[in-house]
Amino acid sequence: MKLASGKIEIPVANQVYLDTSALVKRYVPEQNSDRFDAYFADQVEVTALAISRLTFVEVRSTLARKRRENRLNSEQENAALQALRSDVQDGILSVRPMSDEDFVGAFHLLDDLPTLPLRTLDALHICVAQAMGATEIATADDVMRRVAETIGLKVAYFGNAN
Repeated sequence: MKLASGKIEIPVANQVYLDTSALVKRYVPEQNSDRFDAYFADQVEVTALAISRLTFVEVRSTLARKRRENRLNSEQENAALQALRSDVQDGILSVRPMSDEDFVGAFHLLDDLPTLPLRTLDALHICVAQAMGATEIATADDVMRRVAETIGLKVAYFGNAN
């Protein structure tokens, strides 16, 4: 439902956490961007889509890296950042804060899954998703996919097929 403010209001029974590896596909062309775009379009009308503050920093870093590698020019980088800001301002994406509990949870998650090569920031993303009550994570990262499946979250995967 669209509110008078122009923002979209979605019931929060289903929440999807968008990992940076998947979300960046919305703003710059990458492998499987078309699949993510279709998924995003389907989900945005029926599901609350969320990112964390960490996602902003990671998207910023990813765009800067792509510019330095000459895979984006400055105009494309700025357009991608503006599109992300617009998605947040329009209520398409909600931004979840991070708390001390997320950091403690990430510490324990790393202990609980010693056989998976989970990285620090991915552990934080998983803990933010759990704290917000996400039922699904969208990612293009195979390790994050495996961790999410291991802890019982549904996964929309946009990485390379195994």
